[in-house]
Amino acid sequence: MEKGNYSTVTEFFLIGFSQYPELQLSLFVLCLIMYFIILLGNSLLIIISILDSRLHTPMYFFLGNLSFLDICYTSSSIPPMLSIFRSERKSISFIGCALQMVVSLGLGSTECILLAMMAYDRYMAICNPMRYPIIMNRVLCVHMAAWSWMIGCLNSLVQTVLAMTLPFCGNNVIDHITCDILALLKLICSDITINVLVMTVANIVLLLIPLLLILISYIFILFTILSINSAEGRKKAFSTCSAHLSVVILFYGSALFIYMKPKSKDTKTSDEIISLSYGVVTPMLNPIIYSLRNKEVKGAVKKVLSKHLHVWKI
Repeated sequence: MEKGNYSTVTEFFLIGFSQYPELQLSLFVLCLIMYFIILLGNSLLIIISILDSRLHTPMYFFLGNLSFLDICYTSSSIPPMLSIFRSERKSISFIGCALQMVVSLGLGSTECILLAMMAYDRYMAICNPMRYPIIMNRVLCVHMAAWSWMIGCLNSLVQTVLAMTLPFCGNNVIDHITCDILALLKLICSDITINVLVMTVANIVLLLIPLLLILISYIFILFTILSINSAEGRKKAFSTCSAHLSVVILFYGSALFIYMKPKSKDTKTSDEIISLSYGVVTPMLNPIIYSLRNKEVKGAVKKVLSKHLHVWKI
């Protein structure tokens, strides 16, 4: 196509779930409630992990990073989504779409690596308890978290720049509820071979390899737990990683469906539902899972709440 046939795109129209207009209000209310739960639950986990000295461990340092990540991730996507649900025009500016894609893709990539770091932390705690305090020191934990954020953000910047600098030829209707890179690439009217190649490499490096490392970590963890003689010891060891394992299943189940499924399985409604689960439901469930499955977190919450209630009474 000749360069003169290209037209400038200044905004995009997001038409996800538009085939169900009667659900727009229900989706708005549901997502708004879940967003408040995400903000409250993850903020509470961060505050608790800071205030309670018993939680000043690598596990809760990474959990605090995960909670902060979920707050940022949902804050970049849910407020615009709520606006789209209640708007007749259902549009987002070109810059707004690019920023949303940078943040969501970057934080999603960061979470993949961060979950692998947390699996390694559980592996060291259960399989090498004597060396754990020495190896998983504060400096190493900070470096691991920092590299997770830097690699994730670098990946999103590269993919977003590659996509947004290509011509859209006036096609600005995104058949999705957010500015998702997969939906956006369908609008580009030039060769996207480089984009597909970069995305494939990123999926292998940031999705499949961390998942493989998590699986290997849990294989060693399982063998170590099974070798523990007492049933109480096995239960305690498993409880320390059951919450993380639940979060991994939720996150990677959705991510693998979205980014790794065959094109022949491309169904619009299922994609939108899984995307909603990936972007809203999973961040909401993360603090709930860690609170319900972790006695230390529940104890810390009770301690902090009782302390503040006592102060208020005085």
